[in-house]
Amino acid sequence: MVERPDPQPARGQVLVRLRAASLNYRDLLMVTGKYNPRQPLPLVPLSDGAGEVVAVGEGVQHLRPQDKVVAHFCQTWQAGNQPEDAARHTLGGPLDGALQQLWLLPAHGVVKFPQHLSFEQAATLPCAALTAWTALFEHGNLRAGQTVLVQGSGGVSVFALQLARLAGAQVIATSSSDDKLDKLRQLGASHTINYRQTPNWGKAVADLGGADHVVEVGGAGTLAQSLRAVRPGGHIALIGVLAGGAAELNLLPVLMNSVRVHGVFVGSHAGMANLLRTVDTAQLQPVIDSTLGWTAIGEGLQRMQAGGHFGKIALTMCP
Repeated sequence: MVERPDPQPARGQVLVRLRAASLNYRDLLMVTGKYNPRQPLPLVPLSDGAGEVVAVGEGVQHLRPQDKVVAHFCQTWQAGNQPEDAARHTLGGPLDGALQQLWLLPAHGVVKFPQHLSFEQAATLPCAALTAWTALFEHGNLRAGQTVLVQGSGGVSVFALQLARLAGAQVIATSSSDDKLDKLRQLGASHTINYRQTPNWGKAVADLGGADHVVEVGGAGTLAQSLRAVRPGGHIALIGVLAGGAAELNLLPVLMNSVRVHGVFVGSHAGMANLLRTVDTAQLQPVIDSTLGWTAIGEGLQRMQAGGHFGKIALTMCP
């Protein structure tokens, strides 16, 4: 913990007092040196944060003090295809992230969030919810009546379940915990599979009719099973590397079944606007596993590393 001088917004900037943050697996990889071992230090961690505007710089018209906002993960990706330099403009590395009391950001890099959400709930949206939204709707063109497969019960998977159900889709969910599978059913999953009891869970999904969309958060370690689970012509949104980033893989199922495998790098500001309209209209309630004080970030990251959480882990900032 360090003290820095209070920043002041220049032209086109806003100063945000942080009220809450949330944890992503990316943050764990970043602070353990696995995401980018060459990341220059010091770095203020965490990609997700929500707070209130306390000051605006010259030329800022659409925001004013006391507005409640969240920060966009990729500060410069406004709309359309991902820019080539998107990875150089992301919060929590390489740009300083949310674990600070006063955050100076470009005015275009924050957005107001729906009024029914707390700061903690809003702080769960920029990475996990937008990633799920981009996977299913911006890339996947999800339609009512289709089937979505979600893996586990982390933030992206739980948001994908909630958003898919809002769209009228059926959801199949996997987990190694029967207790978590019960919670996933309570959120609307029509079928659940314990992947420890059923190691060949891809075939089990195929036996249920297969999935039109797979929200693939495991990476190389689970992709072969996802290819078994997806229907011909289906879509796999490649999001995470929880089960590893490299492995030998048989690509014949991709070719023979015309499967689309689409990498997802969170999403654009336009996608975030679409997501927030849906969250507002549906009064969607993000699922928060636990809320800790911001100085307990180590405890939160250890809980994430152990995989004991369901949904998102939030941090409350001191006033």
